Amino acid sequence: MSAQPYASLRWGAILTFALFAPVGLPAGGAERRQAEVRRRCSSEPLLSTSAGCLQAAPERMAPVLAFVPVDSPIEVLRSWRNQRGERWLQVKVASRRGWMVAA
Repeated sequence: MSAQPYASLRWGAILTFALFAPVGLPAGGAERRQAEVRRRCSSEPLLSTSAGCLQAAPERMAPVLAFVPVDSPIEVLRSWRNQRGERWLQVKVASRRGWMVAA
């Protein structure tokens, strides 16, 4: 009869541990660590997110040098704003240089 109180104590301890121990664990039981911040290296090209035109000058009426398809690697050389407030990027696409309007 003395084994009965210890058995209920043991089950009580196991139940308490099972209910409260997971509170200290992250979701899924994974280890906790800070998210890594990945910085883009300046040598890595950007990828175009939309199709556009490579133009000879930072003006809407400038001649088109080439068509730039989506996901083309683009190297940004400099940024410029015109009098109308439009932001233009001087870029290098493949071996060609030109201007693209920034969206």
